[in-house]
Amino acid sequence: MEVLASSDKGRVREQNEDYYYVSDKNKDLGIYMLADGMGGYEGGEIASRLAIDAARRYIEDHFDEIPHDNKENILKLIRDSMEYANTVVFDIAKQSEELKSMGTTLEICLIYNNRAYIGHIGDSRIYRIRGQFIRKLTTDHSYVETLVKDGTITKEEAKHHPKKNMLMKALGCLEFAEPDVMVKNFQKGDIIVMTSDGLTNMVEESTIHETIINNFENSDKLLIDMANNAGGVDNITVVIIKN
Repeated sequence: MEVLASSDKGRVREQNEDYYYVSDKNKDLGIYMLADGMGGYEGGEIASRLAIDAARRYIEDHFDEIPHDNKENILKLIRDSMEYANTVVFDIAKQSEELKSMGTTLEICLIYNNRAYIGHIGDSRIYRIRGQFIRKLTTDHSYVETLVKDGTITKEEAKHHPKKNMLMKALGCLEFAEPDVMVKNFQKGDIIVMTSDGLTNMVEESTIHETIINNFENSDKLLIDMANNAGGVDNITVVIIKN
């Protein structure tokens, strides 16, 4: 497994509210997480770190307790970890006026036995590159995504919609979370790409694909440079995992 990960505050934001976690301690189990926090000064940074730390601890504490021969057990573990993280963030947000509006996206990718077990909430994204094709595995939990699904606007119009950053789901904002979970094959040569919207709002999917395929060893840094060169209006984080 080859893993690249980088994060940058961009050219506009004063601090980085993105956060990621990469674990290669166990060669049979890889845990990769990415979160894009929100909630004003300090709130977003706190929410993203709280969510990842809580979900990571939950998975590490409970993975050995479940049977691994049934994919539904692992998917339930991921869902439970995200619901636990939601409770942690939500409860702390209630304790402080400054933090009351904080929340975060959360992407989890657990690699086990040539499969990618994925948890997703918000508008950060997970892609899989296989050969000459890149496929977005997650669906943005955003207002504009619902408009695209309804046929009200096109995908191109969604890129410039004034409410493109409005989320329909996030972690820590409500008492209960409703994450998406899924499992995908992760074959030899496949690449998983986890990104915050600070990258995908500034760099086209085709360019992300081309950069990773042609310059894998430096692709995380190159993609962040591209986002910054395009304006760097948001924090930028990317985690790249090659099987």
